[in-house]
Amino acid sequence: MNTTAKNINQILVVSITPYFLEKQGFWFEENLEKLLQAKKTQSFFEDNIIYLEKDHSYNFGQILRKLDEMGYEKVFKVQEPGEFSQRGGIIEVFPINLVNAVRLDFLGNEVDEIKVLDIKVKNEEKSKELLKKKLKSQKLFSELKGLKEGDYLVHLDHGIGKFIGIENFEIKYYVLQYDQNDKLYVPVGLERKLSRYVGFQDPHVSRLGSSLWQKTKRKIKEEVEELAKELLVIYAEKEIAEREPYKEDSEMESRLKMGFVYEETPDQIQAIEDIKKDLSSKKPMDRIICGDVGFGKTEVAMRTALIASANNRQTAIICPTTILANQHFNTFKKRFESLPVRIAIITRLQTKTEQKKIIKDLKDGRIDILIGTHRILSNDISFKNLQLLIIDDEQRFGVKQKERLRHKKPSLDILSLSATPIPRTIYLALSSFKNISLMQTPPQGRQKIKTKVLPYSEKIIEKAINDELARKGQVYYLHNRVQTIESVSKKIADLCPKAKMGVIHGRVSENRLVKIMDDFQKENINVLVATTIIENGLDMPKVNTIIIEDATRLGLSQAHQIRGRVGRGDKNSFAYFLYNKKDLTPLAKDRLKALEDAQELGAGYRIAMRDLELRGAGNILGKEQSGAINKIGLNLYSQILSEAVEKMRS
Repeated sequence: MNTTAKNINQILVVSITPYFLEKQGFWFEENLEKLLQAKKTQSFFEDNIIYLEKDHSYNFGQILRKLDEMGYEKVFKVQEPGEFSQRGGIIEVFPINLVNAVRLDFLGNEVDEIKVLDIKVKNEEKSKELLKKKLKSQKLFSELKGLKEGDYLVHLDHGIGKFIGIENFEIKYYVLQYDQNDKLYVPVGLERKLSRYVGFQDPHVSRLGSSLWQKTKRKIKEEVEELAKELLVIYAEKEIAEREPYKEDSEMESRLKMGFVYEETPDQIQAIEDIKKDLSSKKPMDRIICGDVGFGKTEVAMRTALIASANNRQTAIICPTTILANQHFNTFKKRFESLPVRIAIITRLQTKTEQKKIIKDLKDGRIDILIGTHRILSNDISFKNLQLLIIDDEQRFGVKQKERLRHKKPSLDILSLSATPIPRTIYLALSSFKNISLMQTPPQGRQKIKTKVLPYSEKIIEKAINDELARKGQVYYLHNRVQTIESVSKKIADLCPKAKMGVIHGRVSENRLVKIMDDFQKENINVLVATTIIENGLDMPKVNTIIIEDATRLGLSQAHQIRGRVGRGDKNSFAYFLYNKKDLTPLAKDRLKALEDAQELGAGYRIAMRDLELRGAGNILGKEQSGAINKIGLNLYSQILSEAVEKMRS
């Protein structure tokens, strides 16, 4: 096909899929006959190709629908590959297999004219890279697990509608209701153009077929370009930092992998591949692994730390509590015991003499992996060759804490782990300033935690504890007031005579804390009354019931994190969120409802998004952006920002 002429007789349009994005423009010309033949016999090519000839008749509505299904975005005016627009009987489309956009003039259903436009791609290779990134980001934004009737969804081409259910014809469709009761049917499997509406007020439902949505998107894209420039200036130091790429050591990796007793989930495998790709480039890694508690984030961290050690680079792992640091140290020691990797821990539990030796060994390069609390950030600690920072439960650390080591070394690689990332982190990840890997596939045998939101009742507490103890399990009881925690423990002991009680909170000495947790692990204690100190990372597979006494005092992400302390094994697990009716404010009610709604495994990311929504945009992104976000939803806004950033970077 000669695209230098103004008028042509035929046009091939291929879908935006990885298969076609890998091909160069000349490949389509050389293989046109083979593609058209394959279109007749193979469903993949039939579904992913449009071929039109001048003076031939086609169903105009079906062509528009197919462009939509093939991943082309409907816009007000075509400018980039992967876009199309429609006015009356005219379709303009910019096929990813051509260097120019094309205009199709229809008379009824007949193609009257095919004209090549002056709109041209500047750099075919960069354009395809951007489209590949767009595909990945669409997958991230179109996470629709736990969708309920009445939820608002944003369709990339048609705007905001209300989800009213799934209907089954020959295939299943998501059904969206728009203004004036118009309905849109989106095939299940083509979710990439859908995203949840996350905003800070109820949205205005769009009108199907109106050009207003395309105009709104275009205006916001123009505004977003300015914001992208500002953000790139703010993050300029990080953008220009470079370091030597890491090399793989397959033998060491294989030896560590052999010690993993579980089967890796597809999401774990993908996260490890994402990290390897980050480390193989010169640009420092800044990636967040978002996965529910017990979904294998620690394993991903271990594999990453090994790559650093194999490259003679030191790793710092920062944990929010001594208990978690201790647990990680024991886990790492056990998994790395057959490898030439030196691991140390530094917390307040070590004596001054021990700490002094660790600090000297670290500076001399005799320690490869240092695990600890925020003690690692102290001024007296210096590394010989620190290159990797792993932050566990990143939502527990402030921005200044997280940035302290990077200020000393801008080329530092950072891996953050979180079940429910803080809104600022999510926003930066969605906007392309951090990379994100979602781990939403539960490990084999993992069951969802049955969540019950109920008014406070001693009868419920008594029954829940006795039922768990009857099946030889253990219980967490969360009471978040140090002053009254001992009296609550006595009350539970009276209610449940078979309970062997233990109590922990932030004022218990760290040595005592470790001793109590050790007794709990050995089942010398079967009911542990605790404050939110249990929030972080403790792996206790026999604890399958948790009771939160005053759930209205917890933030949404925090409540979800605490819920994840149970259900680590393959038994049914239960979380009781109890509340006093007088404390049930509208916001607290919304939080508890969100917890009840998101019981499925892997809901942490959705909980974090809902948390962001409940907190409001103004205090995260500034007032300027909140108006635009309300018009199109945070997911689509962030996607547009991400695309603008990537375009400027390229």
